[in-house]
Amino acid sequence: MSRVKAVVFDWAGTVIDFGSRAPMGAFVEVFNQFGVDITVAEARQPMGLPKWDHIRALGNIPRIAEAWEKEHGAPFSDADADRIHAVFEPLNARVVTDYADLIPGTVEVVAELRRLGIKIGSTTGYTRAIMAPVLPLAARQGYAPDNLVCAGDLPTGRPTPAMMLKSFVDLDVGPAAAVIKVDDTAPGIHEGTTAGCWAVGVALSGNAVGLSAEALAATPEQDVARLREAAGALLHEAGAHYVIDTVADLLPVVDDIESRLENEDVPPIPV
Repeated sequence: MSRVKAVVFDWAGTVIDFGSRAPMGAFVEVFNQFGVDITVAEARQPMGLPKWDHIRALGNIPRIAEAWEKEHGAPFSDADADRIHAVFEPLNARVVTDYADLIPGTVEVVAELRRLGIKIGSTTGYTRAIMAPVLPLAARQGYAPDNLVCAGDLPTGRPTPAMMLKSFVDLDVGPAAAVIKVDDTAPGIHEGTTAGCWAVGVALSGNAVGLSAEALAATPEQDVARLREAAGALLHEAGAHYVIDTVADLLPVVDDIESRLENEDVPPIPV
């Protein structure tokens, strides 16, 4: 019987949407509707946060804050974030299905984890409304986790441990050291480490690189190596105990954590 009791996966950039591209156009478009141009690079900076918090964080970026105040005559506020989020959520829900393909290796890795008796959890910075059209598409491709905790389900979300703690209850698993969190963003890594879990960062399929699988495959290997190094550095800095290229590379990490748990090891506290 495995000593690892559960693996809790993020969604976009981790098990679906190679490159985490679905939200980017929506963020750019919605700010444009409010008279402020933002870039995809700026839109990616707060990725992993609940989407309202993401919008609020974008409004705090100095260049965007200056442009907003110039356009609207007042500093960016929580009320502005509310107005933008009200437009963003249905917009993102419409486009998210265009980016709902599973990342290669997801089905095979999850099947092996289940064979070992490991439960499959999931958390996301998406709201329930955004996830609603994604769940049946993922299920038809062979991925249906044992739980789902969305942004907005709880009073607080990432980077706090709240959604992970809800996953412990949903999945009836513990202790925290027997649970692995897999994510492509710093807030998602923090979500795992602050809950006391092992954290595995996903570099090449995630937000930090931001390329589709096809675009990445067409990228020269020396450039891929640089992208891997940069994304890995961000994830390690966030506290990831391991960094892999994609979910397809997860099983050796699970084996290593299993052996560490045999020796009564616990996740190192990030510094």
